[in-house]
Amino acid sequence: MSYAIPSLPLMGAAELGPGTIMTVPPITDPVVVPTCPAEPTAATARVIHVINGEHYSGAERVQDGLALSLPQFGFDVQFVCLKPGRFPKVRRAQQSPLVTLPMVHRGDLAVASEVARLAEKTSSILLHAHTPRAALITALAARKAAVPWIYHAHSPTLWDSKQWIKNLVVAMLDWWAVRRADHIIAVAESLKEYWQKWGIPGERITVVHNGVSSWPTLPKRPDPSGTWTIGTVALFRPRKGIEVLLHTIQQLRREDIPVRLLAVGPFETPRYESRVKSLAVRLGLEDAVSWTGFTPHVDSLLSKMDLFVLPSLFGEGLPMVVLEAMALGVPVVASRVEGIPEVIRNGKDGLLVPPGSPANLADSIKGIISGQISWRWLRENAYRRQRQCFSLESMGRATSEVYRHVLRERVPRKEDG
Repeated sequence: MSYAIPSLPLMGAAELGPGTIMTVPPITDPVVVPTCPAEPTAATARVIHVINGEHYSGAERVQDGLALSLPQFGFDVQFVCLKPGRFPKVRRAQQSPLVTLPMVHRGDLAVASEVARLAEKTSSILLHAHTPRAALITALAARKAAVPWIYHAHSPTLWDSKQWIKNLVVAMLDWWAVRRADHIIAVAESLKEYWQKWGIPGERITVVHNGVSSWPTLPKRPDPSGTWTIGTVALFRPRKGIEVLLHTIQQLRREDIPVRLLAVGPFETPRYESRVKSLAVRLGLEDAVSWTGFTPHVDSLLSKMDLFVLPSLFGEGLPMVVLEAMALGVPVVASRVEGIPEVIRNGKDGLLVPPGSPANLADSIKGIISGQISWRWLRENAYRRQRQCFSLESMGRATSEVYRHVLRERVPRKEDG
């Protein structure tokens, strides 16, 4: 038996002009993800995933992927969006019911009662929260509905941004709620360690690595020649390190290495967008950078990249876009931060560099362009590793096992505090 998950046809490389606003075709081709026939598929139980829903970036792609993969393991997903935005419109799992319960402000706790009533109405057996905001609401809703709940740790809250006082306040609220969860799913070992430092016992935390759709075969493409397209994908914010990548592109071009940058994704704020694009102009890169803005169809743009670069400074969990690049056989150069080394084995599946260093990043890129490090070897290894270790199926299966563990083992437990 197999489970077909829509994806995108591979598109050939094309020259992109500066500032191009790109369009992509609709999803058409299925990617077949094998499943285990022994897993239950007939009887399903309802789980409510409480999310923000404002963006459609890494964490939202995980939520979407779980809604696609969990039904084959006996669980249906119902979404509740507390801060609805892009997610309801562009998610792939349109078959999953979705309710919007917008919070008027971060302290609007009345929504918790509505979530509890929804859980009772839909006979949901479990709640699953994905953000600090969702954790606070879910902790209260689970108590009202008398059902267990799980927190999904996608990134370290304390290192979410460069606004350290705000980080600390949100992290304390996050800790208050999360310590009441029946179990925590961490997307990386580094996040398990993060929550253990906050006093959560290790036996209440399970690492479930993120996963993405796998291509049945490695997409064919010729070795790059001429100008190399260096790509990156992010919800651009200060911790993503786009400034580092811009300085790197400038350095490579000064050395007469033919590269251009394809930057995919929206900016967190208009002010930050203006600042970054002004920097690109000051560095003389206005003709060397294409900003695409937001697209839900990341695969079609990844296929235009010769190298994928993630120059994050801090605050990563296990980036979905790294896995998506690997699935398409796009070699990855990424910062050695948080969970990234759990995916990329340096020199085998991709290259790792110290965060915040344009010189080190440029050296790694030059090593691949010069042929000192085989581009083809990296892409083949990356494709195999994603398919074997970070598939959508493996993420869905492991998550379902956590659900069963919580439902089987839950006993009355005195809450901390």
